[in-house]
Amino acid sequence: MSKVIVVTGAGGVLCSGFAEFLAKQGHKIALLDLNDVAAGEVANRIVAEGGIAKAYKCNVLDKVCVEDVHAQVLADFGKCDILINGAGGNNPRCTTTHEEYEQGDENVTDFLTFFNIDEKGFDFVFDLNLKGVLLPSQVFMPDMLGRDGCCVLNISSMNAYRPLTKIPAYSAAKAAVTNFTSWLAVHFAGTGIRVNAIAPGFFVTNQNRALLFDENGNPTPRTEKILRSTPMKRFGESEELLGTLEWLLDETKSGFVTGITVPVDGGFSAYSGV
Repeated sequence: MSKVIVVTGAGGVLCSGFAEFLAKQGHKIALLDLNDVAAGEVANRIVAEGGIAKAYKCNVLDKVCVEDVHAQVLADFGKCDILINGAGGNNPRCTTTHEEYEQGDENVTDFLTFFNIDEKGFDFVFDLNLKGVLLPSQVFMPDMLGRDGCCVLNISSMNAYRPLTKIPAYSAAKAAVTNFTSWLAVHFAGTGIRVNAIAPGFFVTNQNRALLFDENGNPTPRTEKILRSTPMKRFGESEELLGTLEWLLDETKSGFVTGITVPVDGGFSAYSGV
């Protein structure tokens, strides 16, 4: 049965893969992204392969904007059946230079330490990842009330389980996304709307590529640390998220599953380091 699926952050590597996979299953895909060019390219690929999709420029931190896009989606496709909250990310303004405190960090002004993280940068990262789930959910979930087979899927992160060094706002926000997923699931359980999340391990995306590889394509020290802590000793491939995605969205396969966050991480969350 064809459903209307709304995907935020749809221009990114992982969520564009979700959108293309779901379009091939016959669903109608609304691609929301602040980068409407990237979302448009995904929509064009889907349409070229015979699918149904449309891109919408959307700022998930602006509720009025989300409401305007919701009205457009209603007119184009009808009510939302499934919402995938994929918008998120980090920002250099909230990335510390050192992994751990080093003597004198409290007096430094020419690079980022814990003590001089930009407050607005912290707010932006935290809001993008948490409020970027809240606002689309507030706007699109009313479509689901009183209808069968509707659900929300949030995108959490390994940071929700084990905070990574250097990125405090992103780590805190993704922990909040996992917690908020459980809260939403309980709040809406009586309506039949299921709410779950996927926590990807380490996948190479446009946002993290520069942290993982240098300008010559060689692995950075951070990559070496990640792979040492991932029992499968490699990065994930975006296609390896699709089985979990399909399971969580299909009420015939996971109709009694709500409030969970599923790690897809090559064993990262299970490894103690010893």
